Amino acid sequence: MILHIKNMVCDRCIMVVRQQLQNIGLDVGEVNLGAATVQPEPDADQLSLIASQLKLLGFELLDNEKDQMVERIKSLVIEKVHHSDLADSHLNFSQYISDGLNKDYAYLSRMFSDAEDTTIEKFIIQQKIEKVKELLEYGQLNLNEITWKMGYSSSAHLSAQFKATTGLTPSQFKASEKMNRKAIDKI
Repeated sequence: MILHIKNMVCDRCIMVVRQQLQNIGLDVGEVNLGAATVQPEPDADQLSLIASQLKLLGFELLDNEKDQMVERIKSLVIEKVHHSDLADSHLNFSQYISDGLNKDYAYLSRMFSDAEDTTIEKFIIQQKIEKVKELLEYGQLNLNEITWKMGYSSSAHLSAQFKATTGLTPSQFKASEKMNRKAIDKI
């Protein structure tokens, strides 16, 4: 059985969820961002226990199809933005999401917007800007390198999107003493 879990956004999340499910006594198969495969199929009492244990750790067990689909969209975006290199991909996110979920993008977009009060496109931009903030904070790459790494067409485009999202230019953000970053699962 596949359990759909909200707020799984990193490798540590996967490790924690795997460990928690094993502690409950389930045989855990594959665990990815947003989903875990377990055997045998949990009964109602076990599902309640799983939900309460995951909630203590900041996760949420998703039981309806719409919430599961929205979480899968988020997981695809987070995986691509935060855990891969966008430099050479010239990625079309709408095609990537549609292919990844075997659903029409217009349908997915409407569902996401209804559930999240934002568009998939804005969610992607917010995720990319958070990744740019991280890269700026590390200080190992200059703006042109970050532009390339994040798949932007130009540093001017990145800077304009950064300022529109944060109210600061990348230089102002980097110079500020308090770099306000958001947790990926809070976007």
